[in-house]
Amino acid sequence: MNKSIVIVLISCCLFLKVNAQIDPSLLKIQPKDTVKNALNMDAVYNRPFIGVNKMPVSLGGYVEANWQHLGTDGVSDGHQFQFRRLTLFVASTIGKRIKFLSEIEFEPAEKEIGIEFAAVDVEFHPLLNLRGGMILNPIGAFNQNHDGPKWEFTDRPISATQMLPATWSNVGFGLYGKTYSKNWMFGYEFYLSSGFDNSIIDNNENKTFLPAAKQNSARFEETASGTPLFTGKIAARNNKIGEIGLSYMGGIYNKWQDDGIVIDDKRRLDVFAVDFNTTIPKANTYITAEWAWVNVQVPSTYTQQYGNKQQGGFIDIVQPIIKRTILGWKDAVINIALRAEYVDWNVGKFNVTLTNIGEDIWSIMPALSFRPTSQTVFRLNYKYQQQKDILGNPPSKTGGFSFGISTYF
Repeated sequence: MNKSIVIVLISCCLFLKVNAQIDPSLLKIQPKDTVKNALNMDAVYNRPFIGVNKMPVSLGGYVEANWQHLGTDGVSDGHQFQFRRLTLFVASTIGKRIKFLSEIEFEPAEKEIGIEFAAVDVEFHPLLNLRGGMILNPIGAFNQNHDGPKWEFTDRPISATQMLPATWSNVGFGLYGKTYSKNWMFGYEFYLSSGFDNSIIDNNENKTFLPAAKQNSARFEETASGTPLFTGKIAARNNKIGEIGLSYMGGIYNKWQDDGIVIDDKRRLDVFAVDFNTTIPKANTYITAEWAWVNVQVPSTYTQQYGNKQQGGFIDIVQPIIKRTILGWKDAVINIALRAEYVDWNVGKFNVTLTNIGEDIWSIMPALSFRPTSQTVFRLNYKYQQQKDILGNPPSKTGGFSFGISTYF
């Protein structure tokens, strides 16, 4: 049995054994970050935790399970039931202004156990904090703010999972901080970490595909290029307008030397992203959007099947329509929502024919959700999607329903 599985199982058993001996009156919910209008960079701590009396360790997590029935061009696999993920949080205040947080994800439950985040934060000043360990690279907003219970949709955005590598984490160090001024809040994050490798242009997808690098667990011990990946983000929030974030991630991705001998040209990867979220007053309409541009230096010997430019993003609009006591749940909320998304994996034209390169996808997804509490969501979605191949042939069409539940615990 995999060592990591054994460790997790033993830890869970020990926790259950200890918890069985604890007086329930000693349990208390550690509230989420109470800072009004926190930035996306605060999402890592903006979660509910359970503490036991004065123990220095707090626990939490979330779970997602779905049913779906989708078909593509009239062909369907029928009814499918999915246990998407189970995520555990362990947080601890080690000492004055020294904190630790880890995020362990089972995704899917029986196949993979991954540590998405495990870092120590040291505060020198609100504007100067050191973070080291396994970090979530802050490219866009979704990569850090990805918890299932926060979203009205069963699927994560296509641009965040199939263009950018969702929950993209690496070993690294960096600085972050934020400050306030009346209605304004400003924050920044800068990290140096391990990063990508040649799999982004050498993979089973047969195209430039950044998420392929997530399969390389060796990045937690060595960097293919021998040079750090830089990730930086700045964000500003106005209490009356919303939050906007600008982020960049880039560096050399390929192994260009071996034992000091140059074996290949250096090839870069550069990603730019902008994200925005706001709540329209009175109507309480919540809008969140993200768009990213990917530039990859592909060897000249590769065909145009491997794109050197990609772009895509999404916009979510969520509108509460009922907020009252429902079935005994006080302040329960029913929302209607809509997601529109688009990704072009190969921006440009063919060199010979000068026609547009295909390989793009767009999707629209209306949704109905019910939140008995802010930490639990039942969601019903309908997806309509069209995807073109690289030659731009008539698109394949996908449609169908999905239903799911996600909750913090």
